[in-house]
Amino acid sequence: MATHLVFSCLHQYLGSCVYIGQRFREEVTDMANRVITQETRRIQVVLDHGPRKKRDWKIRDQLADPIQEEEHLPLKRCLDELESLVGLSKVKSFIHEIYAWLAVSRRRTAAGLTTDSQVLHMIFEGNPGTGKTTVARIMGRMLKEMNVLEKGHVVEVERADLVGEYIGHTAQKTREHVKQAIGGILFIDEAYALSRGGDKDFGKEAIDTLVKSMEDHKDGFVLILAGYPAEMERFIRSNPGLPSRFPIRLNFSDFSLDELVRIAEGMVTTRQYRFSVPAREKLTTHLAEESRCSVESFGNARYVRNIVEQAIRLQAVRLLHTRYISREDLMTLTSEDIRFPTSTTTKSPAYSWYN
Repeated sequence: MATHLVFSCLHQYLGSCVYIGQRFREEVTDMANRVITQETRRIQVVLDHGPRKKRDWKIRDQLADPIQEEEHLPLKRCLDELESLVGLSKVKSFIHEIYAWLAVSRRRTAAGLTTDSQVLHMIFEGNPGTGKTTVARIMGRMLKEMNVLEKGHVVEVERADLVGEYIGHTAQKTREHVKQAIGGILFIDEAYALSRGGDKDFGKEAIDTLVKSMEDHKDGFVLILAGYPAEMERFIRSNPGLPSRFPIRLNFSDFSLDELVRIAEGMVTTRQYRFSVPAREKLTTHLAEESRCSVESFGNARYVRNIVEQAIRLQAVRLLHTRYISREDLMTLTSEDIRFPTSTTTKSPAYSWYN
């Protein structure tokens, strides 16, 4: 009855407005329909739970609007990127946790409730090739879309970029990189190298400057320190003031054999290639041996990427002087194309490969 009365009055009003276009009439009608549907649902929720006192109707009316699907698009975009990565289940769960906290905090603010900020400086612990830099970039984009960071860009540095050659030079270089990272993320790879030189080393000055910058630019940027787990643990313990400033510690585990093979297959598929059965078996056997024997020096996804890119080049060499080349030939990587470095435990030249 109420719905019929609303639409009757609405059509009567719109009909009297000569200069209102048909499209505008349709849009207004559609808007009214959505409002009525929403209010009907609110009433139905109350009715479904039996009689309510007047104060219950008031409480129901003060509830925040239902969360719309569009509000979760920042998370969906980030999770889509994360889901395209193999493994990282704990990291993906953490990203969702951060997003949920930010989204609900926004709701609390809209409802007039107190919302405290949290420190988002982090430590990423993991061996090379486990996705630390990739996740930092995704994190930056998500924090930008959630209006936590203004730009969401990532400035990647290491010891050589921060430590100077004379007194005062280190503080200057470090402040310059912090300035570049304002509105985004400052990502320091192998951060433990800053403390390797002892008390007289300029690396300590870089650490002190970073700590001061975290106070001076509170909420202005996110600092992520990354490196090997054992080295990062020693680094954090060496400075009593660091643990409390980095409440978030994420561990990036080495990929399993199955995950490494899936990563390799994903890389070749993206490039419109495929492994022959013998090539896949050869790669799997090697990765099983290499990941077992070379724990710290093993490059995980980075190591796999190097093998894939080398295989693509070797396939091109193999096909270059072939007279008849089919589409299948152009797409297939054979066991002949799969070669491996002589050792990941020695600093051999990048071109030192064997079949």
